[in-house]
Amino acid sequence: MASALQKRVRGWMAFDWATQPFYTLGLTFIFGPYFATVAAEFFLTGGMTERAADAQAQSLWSMGQMLAGLFIAFTAPVLGAYADSTGRRLPWLIAFSAVFVIFTSLLWFMVPDGSAAIFCLVAFSIAFVAAEYALVFTNAILPSLGDHDEIGRISGDGAAIGYWGGVVALLVFLPFFYEFSEGKTLLGLSPAFDLLDGMAREGTRAVGPFIAAWFMVFMIPYWMYVREDNTPNRQGGMRAAMRDLKQSLAGVFHRRSLLNFLVSSMLYRDALNSLYAFGGVYAALVLDWRLMQIAVFGIIGAVAAAISTSVAGRADKKFGPRPVIHFCIITLMVVCVIIVGMTREQVLGIPLSPGSPVPDVLFYICGSIIGGAGGGIYSASRSMMVRHTHPERPTEAFGLFALSGKATAFLAPGLIAFFTWWFGDARLGFTPVIGLFLAGFVLLRWVDPDGDRVKWSSSSIPAP
Repeated sequence: MASALQKRVRGWMAFDWATQPFYTLGLTFIFGPYFATVAAEFFLTGGMTERAADAQAQSLWSMGQMLAGLFIAFTAPVLGAYADSTGRRLPWLIAFSAVFVIFTSLLWFMVPDGSAAIFCLVAFSIAFVAAEYALVFTNAILPSLGDHDEIGRISGDGAAIGYWGGVVALLVFLPFFYEFSEGKTLLGLSPAFDLLDGMAREGTRAVGPFIAAWFMVFMIPYWMYVREDNTPNRQGGMRAAMRDLKQSLAGVFHRRSLLNFLVSSMLYRDALNSLYAFGGVYAALVLDWRLMQIAVFGIIGAVAAAISTSVAGRADKKFGPRPVIHFCIITLMVVCVIIVGMTREQVLGIPLSPGSPVPDVLFYICGSIIGGAGGGIYSASRSMMVRHTHPERPTEAFGLFALSGKATAFLAPGLIAFFTWWFGDARLGFTPVIGLFLAGFVLLRWVDPDGDRVKWSSSSIPAP
């Protein structure tokens, strides 16, 4: 019989499985590209050229990501500090889970004529904020799930389980909901066994309610096995929380390893999130892929992520998280160079014959690498954060981690939007992502591979 701690670890991992379809189906491979194609068609019928319509659709999507990221950046540390001060995290997680379920369900209203595009973009952004808030509270539990040597493996296995959840969700959604041709699914039926109207794209639009239902079902183990200590860490409520948060923020500047890690992760995670958010959009606008091709691309990427993340967790246990992050960033920079240098007509300046399958094959390979390297960065980064986390302030610390992941969340989408507008080209709009990865890689040089949690314990310098 599994011990209480083993059940708690498994329950904790259920969160990744329950939420991953939002990122896999919603952000990257189904709703994101569907939104881009519908918005581009809306702008095209409004009189824009095809190239301008594609650029405008990508800019609109990036603007939504940018605003949501900014909101998370400036509120997550405050929320985390208050939650630590009260010792209550579960009520917050329940509240944000409810918001997540409601607003993902509203994606159903993204009708093909584009009339509800702004409404659905707002709904998606709110759901994104709720998901990221819930992640802060869930990550705060990670330090209590194992010792120093086990955290990397637990983080990696949790992330791997999440990616497998994304794979399974795609394998369920594609044959039973997504309209492959003329309003029919791969099974030759209307979506959901003829219950939905495929010609009105109700199958694709069902991605929101599908994500919400998936979350409600698979969060059950979390609610069953993950418990919390209701004893407050400190007294004074919000005032004390803000005082301690201010002290922690000031203390960051006295901790070189933590400061460089937060800034580094701020840059490379922003670049990675942009690859996730715009990968499917890029394929739809630059390579003219249909949503079915993008979905297959998603399956390949998610499978690669599930396998490589588990491997990364074990590499983390053996070598530590910093070498894992280094390797993944280098890999992603190479992929970005290939993506920016690729069109239907040429690859890195090498001309292609008309109708060549090379761009498609290359992009599938790039997708698998993005999934694999991205999964490794995700698990290793939160493992590295644990090495910089005070045991009595985990939610505040992961609130700062969320801040580092979102403080410049406007930067990559904003740069993509600006460069896309400047060049009038969705492909060249990706150029600044390479620079963000490079800057993050360089800053890791000043990050202590073992973190500074132990050093902090014997220091008077305040820190999260």
